[in-house]
Amino acid sequence: MSLDPILLIGGSGVVGRHTARYLRSAAPDVPLLIGGRNLARARKVAEEVGHAAGVALDLAAPDLGIGDQAVSAVAVLLRDEALSGFRFARKRGLPYIGISTGIDAIGLEVAGFMQDSARSAVVLGTEWLVGATSVVALALARRFSRVDNIRIGLLLDDEDKGGPAQVSDLEGLTNAPPAALTCRNGTYVWRSGEAAKTSFRAVDGIQMDAIAISPNDILTLAAATDAPNMEINLATGMSSSRRRGEPMSTEIVIELQGQDDAGRPFSTRHAVVHPQGQFPLTGLGVAMVLERCLGLDEQPPAPVGLYFPSQLLEPANYQARLEEIGGRILDLEAL
Repeated sequence: MSLDPILLIGGSGVVGRHTARYLRSAAPDVPLLIGGRNLARARKVAEEVGHAAGVALDLAAPDLGIGDQAVSAVAVLLRDEALSGFRFARKRGLPYIGISTGIDAIGLEVAGFMQDSARSAVVLGTEWLVGATSVVALALARRFSRVDNIRIGLLLDDEDKGGPAQVSDLEGLTNAPPAALTCRNGTYVWRSGEAAKTSFRAVDGIQMDAIAISPNDILTLAAATDAPNMEINLATGMSSSRRRGEPMSTEIVIELQGQDDAGRPFSTRHAVVHPQGQFPLTGLGVAMVLERCLGLDEQPPAPVGLYFPSQLLEPANYQARLEEIGGRILDLEAL
């Protein structure tokens, strides 16, 4: 298949480099445009990846500063408060994924899709680590006849930091977080202040202080499971692996409660972990979404539509790719 280049806006950052690497591994013949403000840095990443070009972007320009350059899809890997990348993709009718628009700000992307709903796939990518949470949680939920409680604990090691854009995003979550959407007994409430403070058990059983957050996984899981109780909490600190004297890692602890097929009480507790932290998982999710949107996975391209990543990523395929890059899904009850 001959395609125009995939444009990675913020492609010279930490997530961008992982995304480009995984795309190159899965689709060696697809050209990439590594876009950033620093042309020298973008060109350096392009040279490392191969079959790629570095371009300087101007997010204030309607054409992003690349003129008539043909593009097959757009991924926005940094905070784009003006939605410049989305507007560019929408104008050209290109598949799009953005990963920094929070649950409180997706209205413009949704409205933009509704305005031009017959043109391309639009992916609201701000599920935690772009599918790593919801893809696995939804696969586990299939073991239940009814899901009553979903509780997800996200642990970021305090050494797990990337460039300025990623540090800014993390500070926004932990220093002055907005109210977090949570479901209690079937009613959705916004938690803030003292009500947002909580804790959860890490992979090694240590209790971690946490705050409630609401990435788009809340919407994904609510729509798919109808669980009456649901919350997602974030802790930053020492990861379980570092407490064992190993390098830092990232952890996503997924706890489900409900009933099995026989109507008996049933619960599971699993974790998604990666020994190199959050960025490989994020890059993998973006790469796999782009592959799905463009049909680079030997399947027809994703139909025009408005999606969350977990709607596009098939669980068995995701787990296989996760394991290829060193990640694992742990059964914590079996440990």
